[in-house]
Amino acid sequence: MARKNGRFTPEFREEAARLVVENDRRIVDVAREIGVGETTLDNWCKAYRQAHAGDEPALEMSERARLRELERKNRELEMENNFLKRAAAYFAQEQR
Repeated sequence: MARKNGRFTPEFREEAARLVVENDRRIVDVAREIGVGETTLDNWCKAYRQAHAGDEPALEMSERARLRELERKNRELEMENNFLKRAAAYFAQEQR
């Protein structure tokens, strides 16, 4: 059983957080599955990420360049999206 005197064992907490962090599952789904609150599981995930932050390998130069390019493209797409939203709102208002 995962509980011990009304508390969850550290092993259970780590395994639950690992389900979310390493398997890219939603907190809501895992929380329902194991019977804990979403906020509780979110806190466990934050602690797990913080404890395992150094486990991730550093980015290579090619990966850094790709990341910068993707971030630039993301900013560009966000600007285009905002412009299109404003244009749609303007033309919708003009029709009235």
